[in-house]
Amino acid sequence: MAEQLGLPTPCSEWDVQALLDHLVGGTEYLLASMDGRPPMPPTGTTAADYRAGVEAVMNGLGRPGVLERTCRSPLGFEWPVGQAVAGTFMDVLIHTWDLARATGQDTNLDPALVEACVGMFFPEMPERGREAGIVGPAVTVGPDASPQAQMLGAMGRTP
Repeated sequence: MAEQLGLPTPCSEWDVQALLDHLVGGTEYLLASMDGRPPMPPTGTTAADYRAGVEAVMNGLGRPGVLERTCRSPLGFEWPVGQAVAGTFMDVLIHTWDLARATGQDTNLDPALVEACVGMFFPEMPERGREAGIVGPAVTVGPDASPQAQMLGAMGRTP
C-alpha cells in the first residue's frame, strides 16, 4: 500500500520503498546476468514490478546454459547464475521477514524455507556478508531459539 512505502524497515538505511527497489533490483540482477548485460538499478518500483521480475526470472531460468553463465556477486566474486539464484533466495527470505515486520504482517517464515536457507548458507554467509559490509552485527539469541530466530539473529535482525 502506498501509505506504507515510507515506513522504516529492520534494514536501518532502507524504508519499505527502498527495500522493494532492492528486491526488484535482485530480479534485474538475475535477468541481466542471464542476458549478459549490466543490470539497471530500479527506483520507485511496485509490488507488480517485483511479481513481473520474478516471472521473467523463472521463465529465463529455462533457457539452455543460463545457469552456467557467470555474474558478479554482491560480495564481489564471480559465481554461476545458478548460485546467484540461490543467493537471491536467501536475500528474499530475509527481506520477506523485514517487509512483514515493517508493515505489521505475520513474520513467521515457512520453516522448510528457513531450513533450506540455513543448510545452504550458514554459518559462512553472514560472516562473509559482515566482512563485505552488507550484513550487520549478529544479534545473540538463546540456544533454544527457533531456527528462524537463529537465522535472523545471524543476519543482524532482532527476532
